[in-house]
Amino acid sequence: MEKPFIMNQKTIIVIGGLSAGPSAAAKARRVNENARILLFEKGNEISYATCGMPYALSGKIKTTEKLLVVKPELLEKRFNIEMHLNEEVVAVNPREKTIKTIQGTYQYDKLVMATGAKAVLPPIRNIEVAENWAFMRTMSDFRRVIDSSGFINASHVSIIGGGLIGIEVAENLKKAGKRVTIIEAGEQVLPQFSHFFANVGHHTLSSHNVDIRTSTIIESVELIGNNEIKSLITKPGSKIQTDFVIVSAGIRPNTALLQDYKPKMLKNGALIVNDKMETSIPDIYAAGDCASTFNSLTGEPDYLPLGTHSNKAGRTAGANAAGGEETYQGGYGTAIIQIFEQNLARTGLSKHQLKSKEIAFEKTLIYAPATPGYYPDSKNLVLEITYDRNNQKILAAEVAGEKGVDKRIDVLSTAIYAGLKIEDLANLDLAYAPPFSPAKDPVVVAGFVAGNQVKHQCSPLTAADLRLQLIEDHQVQVVDLRSNKEIQKEGKIDGSVNIEIDVLRERLNELDMNKPVILYCAKGMRGYLGALILKQNGFTNVKNLAGGYTAWKEAA
Repeated sequence: MEKPFIMNQKTIIVIGGLSAGPSAAAKARRVNENARILLFEKGNEISYATCGMPYALSGKIKTTEKLLVVKPELLEKRFNIEMHLNEEVVAVNPREKTIKTIQGTYQYDKLVMATGAKAVLPPIRNIEVAENWAFMRTMSDFRRVIDSSGFINASHVSIIGGGLIGIEVAENLKKAGKRVTIIEAGEQVLPQFSHFFANVGHHTLSSHNVDIRTSTIIESVELIGNNEIKSLITKPGSKIQTDFVIVSAGIRPNTALLQDYKPKMLKNGALIVNDKMETSIPDIYAAGDCASTFNSLTGEPDYLPLGTHSNKAGRTAGANAAGGEETYQGGYGTAIIQIFEQNLARTGLSKHQLKSKEIAFEKTLIYAPATPGYYPDSKNLVLEITYDRNNQKILAAEVAGEKGVDKRIDVLSTAIYAGLKIEDLANLDLAYAPPFSPAKDPVVVAGFVAGNQVKHQCSPLTAADLRLQLIEDHQVQVVDLRSNKEIQKEGKIDGSVNIEIDVLRERLNELDMNKPVILYCAKGMRGYLGALILKQNGFTNVKNLAGGYTAWKEAA
């Protein structure tokens, strides 16, 4: 049916139907009832949950249909969007304000680029002719996996890439009964996390018999029969035998349609946008994985390809394309992942960003119970909070544990947004009841510990720094404050002497006041008390191992 002509009707075209595109189109309609809005998608499905795909591999999400969040009919009927499915846009001409598809040419007044990103295929010889491999990026990728006899019959699956998606795929394949190997080119899995927290994830995967190969590059694949992968050949020349391969080695923004017009871009090709989601090309907006996101901590455009940003950015782009005045303030890298029984989350500036900005910072690491010790099935959390050494503002945080990780990371992300200082955490009025939290929530405890650190009552030392100091300084005295029973059960740091905290005052004469002393216990609390005892008895060079022996083992 031909659309009625409306005087001065604005035409808005949206390219891309995954996340940002439908959000932009629906918001544009809510802002402007009279606009003509067209959405183009090269496939036949829109708004599907890419983040849910790993969980459909294990049956946690029961059917593929559950991944289809919004049906095209909803946008057509409820929002009066002209849906152009299976119609790929092959060219954009900003000078003439047209787009060209496989079926024709269309004029626009405003254009929203929501073209997303495509999976990166590393340079692996022979893989492109192989049959038994797939990405895990689109619905067609997902169907290629689950509909493949090679995957269905596979007893062993290899995953190239140890980022968030790769790890989620590994967990769910393991739950589905497959043997799994993760191959990561970098030094650690979960590169978004610090080495300590990535190690937590590594140890958890290993405890569930997931084979992890870090610092490993796949050079080629060995083929058999009908071009099926028999094994992966690593750069040193060793082989990893496998039945199926899933590639999750990163993404690259889909911005080729505009590259000839030289828009402002990040190094990876993402379109740089302002807070209204406008690109440097007039009347063209961008949102989602093809666009930058403003990092509100660095004050610069960043690349944060997450569904949270796609939806909010698409909403802003659509509103402004339709004549609204909205802004999107961006984000700062908040993320969370479940790995079997363990959960890991992070927010704020990365180590690289802290260094590039030349920010002087301190860190506080604690272990604390997520619920009271007397409450059944109490589990520990480990929190590390990074704050500015000069003004004490919170800059980043990482949390790991079996319970309550999501609550604490969201509190800390909000604290960063509000510009709170590390000592402000002790004053937060957080919900308390035994099933949810101790009377002193771990976030509050972190505030107490950091407050003592700021006041120089106690200087913490990380496990990594202690390992370095033990190599460089043979004068250092390492004291284990735990009981002999704990040491026999858990082990100890080589070269440390055992003086239980309860007899430390009586045995001070066994320590040399002129040499550095490093104290540790199970998680840090007794180490802190011991440091206060030593300092108030004349010792000047005293440090406490942050997180105690638990952190020492995790960092190994």
